[in-house]
Amino acid sequence: MDHSAHHTGTAHGHAVHQDHPGRTTHGGHGQGGATWSTAAKATLHCLTGCAIGEILGMVIGTALLWGNVPTMILAIGLAFLFGYSFTLFAVLRAGLALKAAIKVALAADTVSIAVMEFVDNAIIALTPGAMDAHLSDGLFWSALLGGFAVAFLITTPVNKWMIGRGKGHAVAHAYH
Repeated sequence: MDHSAHHTGTAHGHAVHQDHPGRTTHGGHGQGGATWSTAAKATLHCLTGCAIGEILGMVIGTALLWGNVPTMILAIGLAFLFGYSFTLFAVLRAGLALKAAIKVALAADTVSIAVMEFVDNAIIALTPGAMDAHLSDGLFWSALLGGFAVAFLITTPVNKWMIGRGKGHAVAHAYH
């Protein structure tokens, strides 16, 4: 389908096209055309916010001698908060109003963060001794960083699939 008649703007040098009502494609990133590079960049963007929040939560919970459950709840909550905030600040800088920016951040990152957090925390929970390891233990950091690596590998295809359908990070792509 020739989208040149529907050209509505540019984002990062990619043409932004309206091919269906409510669905925007980004220079080959929509309708099944998402590249692995685009998906990996979106996943890395999400992982950065998640990692900052999760590490901060684990450090706070561990330092305060909290139990495993409250520490993980804090870490997951902060992972979502930081994950959303990266997108939120980017779209606010692009000129979106706060309410619209929040909607974009939620649409762009919710599935990606949820998959990432599920995988990452499952690995931590299933690694023998990792839940009871302290900040000074190599096991703590290897389980956490290994969880991030596996979560990245599993979340990237999810993001590719979503971006290819004009969902997930594709929603925010036009704004940063």
